[in-house]
Amino acid sequence: MGLMRYSTGAALAAFLLAGSAHGQTAPAPVQAPAQGPAAGAPNPAGEEAPAAARAEPQFEMADGIVATVNDKIITGYDLRQRMLMLIASSQVQPTEQNLPAIQQAALNALIEDRLKTQEMAKFESLQVTDEEVDAEIAEMARAAGTAPAAYLQFLQQGGIQPAAFRENLRTQIGWGQLIPGRFNSRARPSTLQVDQEVRRLNEAASKPQFLIGEIYIDAARVGGAPAALNGARQLVQQIIGGAPFQAVAQQFSSAPSANARVPGDAGWVVKDSLQPAVQSVLEQLQPGQLSNPIVVDGGVYILYLRDKRDGASTSLVSLRQVMVELPETASEADVAAASAKLEAMRTGLTCDNIISQARATEGVLGADLGESDVANLAPQFQQFARTGEIGTVSTPIRTPLGLHLVAVCGRRVGGPEAPNRQQVENRLRSQNLAVLERRYLRDLRSDALIEFK
Repeated sequence: MGLMRYSTGAALAAFLLAGSAHGQTAPAPVQAPAQGPAAGAPNPAGEEAPAAARAEPQFEMADGIVATVNDKIITGYDLRQRMLMLIASSQVQPTEQNLPAIQQAALNALIEDRLKTQEMAKFESLQVTDEEVDAEIAEMARAAGTAPAAYLQFLQQGGIQPAAFRENLRTQIGWGQLIPGRFNSRARPSTLQVDQEVRRLNEAASKPQFLIGEIYIDAARVGGAPAALNGARQLVQQIIGGAPFQAVAQQFSSAPSANARVPGDAGWVVKDSLQPAVQSVLEQLQPGQLSNPIVVDGGVYILYLRDKRDGASTSLVSLRQVMVELPETASEADVAAASAKLEAMRTGLTCDNIISQARATEGVLGADLGESDVANLAPQFQQFARTGEIGTVSTPIRTPLGLHLVAVCGRRVGGPEAPNRQQVENRLRSQNLAVLERRYLRDLRSDALIEFK
């Protein structure tokens, strides 16, 4: 739920749209072209837009009512203001071809804002103060290297009025407070979910992995599959032309990653975990390259490959053991007796009590083996170390030193990129919160009376 950021300097002046009077048309359907090369251009996600201004398209828009949301109106003025904000924050250059998509995105955002405002009004304690809005504007100005008054003045020179800008920020701030407050307890992943995700990461450690940015255009939100494809093609050209990938993702993507701390960042994904059409294109990209639009069921993806790797080189496991010392020359009877003793102990053993139980049992030794790379363990231990559930204890394992029970007490991926348990939990919470937010908005929209004029 990051707030939109707005560019300043000469680039914003290039986004000023001209015109004043009418026009609410959806983009014309287009035929899907043959899939082109996978790669767009090296380093397409530059942080700054081209300084040179392009010729702005002329468009007209009446100041009358465009739509109503539960009797709350959206005017042509509102829509024009939101289009200017969207252009300024995404640094997408307006063209005759992409104006319909920009207009549709702006209208969707306004509808959601009306729904958010109406929902926030139900919570008396949720009041966004002028001071909070001022603080956010000051932070935006600081990031742009200017004073708040100069920042607002420059936005106004680009057609964005301070009152509309402040109201948009007020809604974003309030919604950003409402969602965690309402859903935080439900978004917190269970211990089982975290365990499963940690296990999945470890199982994927040896597979090729891709660090990707993603933009997903939901066909249902933009008027159908042809409109989604056409819009995605326009966005690819804008990104190649200099529009920052992250800013475009935040404003146009329907993927959960659009609201991530780094908008559009999908993180490391494992080979074959994506849809076949997406995976096929991803494998053709080199780091720093952008894909052409990828048509999937329900929408269109744009991918930016930031990096790739063969997989983590190490899988680390924490082990504890009990053992009965037996030489390699021990008789079958001695081995059977030691095995029976360990099996009798095994049922009640846990990672917490395995050492104390060993000390309390005559003829048995206990030891904390610490954390080791699975590849460096004795060959007899490796299979259980890789496959055993955390907290489980093996059946007796024979080595030249004796007979062992081994407990798996922890497992993680090695290397600098390996997430720890807290990072996994935080990421799952963010994902769960994004799902709950989308469901919340979907339900609000489904229950609302929305009319277009």
